[in-house]
Amino acid sequence: MAEDLGTEADLSGVEPRRRPRSSPQEIDGRRLSPATQMMGHGYDPMLSEGSLKPPLFLTSTYVFEKAAAGKRHFEGVTGKRPGGAEGLVYSRFNGPNQEILEDRLAIWEGAEEALTFGSGMAAIATVLLALVQPGDVIVHSAPLYAATETLIAKVLGRFGVHWLDFPAGASADEIEAVLAAARAKGRVALVYLESPANPTNALVDVEAVAAARDAAFGDTKPPIVIDNTFLGPLWQQPLKHGADIVVYSLTKYAGGHSDLVAGGVVGTQAAIDPVRAMRNTIGTILDPHPAWMLLRSLETLELRMSRAGENAERVCAWLREQPQVERVGYLGFLKEDGGRQGDIYRRHCSGGGSTFSLYLKGGEAEAFRFLDALKLAKLAVSLGGTETLASHPAGMTHLSVSEERRAALGISDNLVRISIGVEQADDLIADFAQALRAI
Repeated sequence: MAEDLGTEADLSGVEPRRRPRSSPQEIDGRRLSPATQMMGHGYDPMLSEGSLKPPLFLTSTYVFEKAAAGKRHFEGVTGKRPGGAEGLVYSRFNGPNQEILEDRLAIWEGAEEALTFGSGMAAIATVLLALVQPGDVIVHSAPLYAATETLIAKVLGRFGVHWLDFPAGASADEIEAVLAAARAKGRVALVYLESPANPTNALVDVEAVAAARDAAFGDTKPPIVIDNTFLGPLWQQPLKHGADIVVYSLTKYAGGHSDLVAGGVVGTQAAIDPVRAMRNTIGTILDPHPAWMLLRSLETLELRMSRAGENAERVCAWLREQPQVERVGYLGFLKEDGGRQGDIYRRHCSGGGSTFSLYLKGGEAEAFRFLDALKLAKLAVSLGGTETLASHPAGMTHLSVSEERRAALGISDNLVRISIGVEQADDLIADFAQALRAI
C-alpha cells in the first residue's frame, strides 16, 4: 500500500501555520489598484510584534513545531505533494520577505504565482533548466539580451539544445514558419520572447505568437516565456495576451534605485510549479535583504515609472528634432504609426516606457563623444533607476555578440541606449543639448 502522505493522523496535535490576515483587495465594490495594495498586501503586523513594515528576516532555517509538520513541509518542497511548502522550512526554499514580495509581484499582472531569484539571469536560467531537456529546440525572438543569447546558444548548446529565432517584429506568417521548422528539428521546449527587444526596442506580437503556437501544437503546446523588463509591469502585461510565464530583472524598475540585483517570474501555478522545484534544487532564490529592499521599492513603483515615462516623452520629442540625430527608437511614437509595430503597440502597451534607442548620425566615434560629454546622465549599463543612464550596446552589453549578428539585429555602432530617470525633464534636455554639440 502506498504511503499516505500528510494525513490528519500524521498532523495530530500540530497547530496550523499562522498566516497573515487577508488584505483587502476590494472595498465598497471597488477593486483596489496594485499601487494601493503594495502598501500592505500579504503582511500582517500582528505576526511581527506589530511592526508597521515587514522586518528583515536573517536566518538560514526555521523551527518546526512538530516532527509531523516538518514532514508535511518537505513533502511540498520535494514535490511529493503539489503546492509547495505549507510553512517556512529553510532559506533556500522560502522565507517571510520573499513570500510577501512574491505575493505583491503577482498582483501587478493578476498572476496566480510569483517567484523571486538572485538576479534576472538567475530567473531566466532557472526557467530554462526547468523546461529544457537535451536535444530540445528553443524558439526565440531576436534580438535578446546578450547574456540570454549566450545562455541559450553556448551554454545549453553544449547539452545538445538547438534554437531557431525570428525577428522581434515578425509577421504571423514568419512566426508560423519558424515554429514549423522547429517542430521538424525535435521537441520544442518553449517559445522565449523579449519585448521590447534589448536594445532596439522592437516589439513582439505576443498574441500572434500565442495563436501560432496554439495552432501548431494543440494540447501539447510549449509554454510562452517573455522577458517584460523594459515595460513591465506598468506599461505591458503579457499574461493578458497569451504568455504563460513573465520574466523580470527586478534590478530595473521594480528595484528602481540601482542598489540591488534581483529577478522574478510570474505566471499560472501550473507553469510556475516546475520552476519552483528547480529553484528549490539549485538554490537561486533571492536573498532576504534585497527582498526586503524590494518591498520598499514596490510602494513607489507606479510613481517612479510614471514620472520617468513623462520625462522620456518630453526628451524624445526634443531629441528627434536635433540635427545630430538620425532617429529615436521611442515606443511612444508608435501611437500614431500605421505599420505593424504601431498595431502591436496599441494592442499590447499602455505607455511608451522610459528606455529608448538613440541613433546618432555617424558611428562609434560620434557615439563615444556624445556619451563622454554627458554631465547629468551617467555612463553606465542597466536601466529603470531613478537616475538617467546612457550606454553603448555594441561596445558594452552586446560586445560578446558577433559583428555579423549585431548588424543583422540592428545593433549598430551609432546606437546609444538611454534610460530616463526622475530628474527634471528640462535639465535632462540641457544635458543632451550640450552633449550633442560635442559630436
